[in-house]
Amino acid sequence: MIVVGVDGSVPARAAVEWAVDDALRMREPLRIVHAVDRSPYQIAKFPAAEWPDALVQAGQKVLDEALALARDRQPTVDVSTELGDGAPAVVLTGQAERATEIVIGSRGHGGFAGALLGSVSGHVAGRARCPVVVVPGAPGQVRGQVIVGVDDTPEGETALRYAFEQAALRGATLRAIHAWQLPVHAFAPELAYDMDDVRTTQYRLIKAAIERFEKEFPQVTVVEDVQSGHPVEALTRASSEGDLVVVGSHGRGALGAMLLGSVSRGVLHHAHCPVAVVRPRPESPPRPGT
Repeated sequence: MIVVGVDGSVPARAAVEWAVDDALRMREPLRIVHAVDRSPYQIAKFPAAEWPDALVQAGQKVLDEALALARDRQPTVDVSTELGDGAPAVVLTGQAERATEIVIGSRGHGGFAGALLGSVSGHVAGRARCPVVVVPGAPGQVRGQVIVGVDDTPEGETALRYAFEQAALRGATLRAIHAWQLPVHAFAPELAYDMDDVRTTQYRLIKAAIERFEKEFPQVTVVEDVQSGHPVEALTRASSEGDLVVVGSHGRGALGAMLLGSVSRGVLHHAHCPVAVVRPRPESPPRPGT
């Protein structure tokens, strides 16, 4: 099941369009979710008993409009709605256990994000154990290219699989980018590097990472792109030529956006097309007696 968060904003509309298109490609049902957050109105000094009913009615209107949009765009997709109760970030993150992916607009006006990487999108992308797609605006021209950042970490491998799956579903080319920078030795400027050896090592890294997925997805044409530069800059530049950028999340912090790695956070801030942040799902706990 694909889950999309809505709040009645223009970016939320774009998220619905993206999500229902992906639901059609993936042959998944779509669940449209709106969160009714009563907390701003629960002030003892200023009781407002009429607010809860008004919030529910407004939320239902948002869901009805999003439902009509999704059904008009892709009539064959199974679409349902859900009115959640609580903070939007918490409601959406709670959907992750049963979701194939979560889709959210990049900017909202009171429900699902106040900035490109606002409190909601940062919270969901940093915590949800399923791919989270942040859609920055209305769907643009289809360019036939999925872009993925490649490294040799478990998070990178999970992102690479998702990127291959998306490219296969779209009939798109997959551009696999590995961007690297020489370490700065401020106190040892005499250290020298054999640039040919460095480039060869980096090329082998990206080749090894994608090789087994090429066998699994032989229909996907892969363009290997090894660059010298910062990964955020490389992926952001490439995003202007892509339909989707896929990044793994390496964040391991305990607070807020620190759960997003610096690369995924930077790409979310600056990309020109939708960005999927992909985190490995937790391993299932062992059964008793095994």
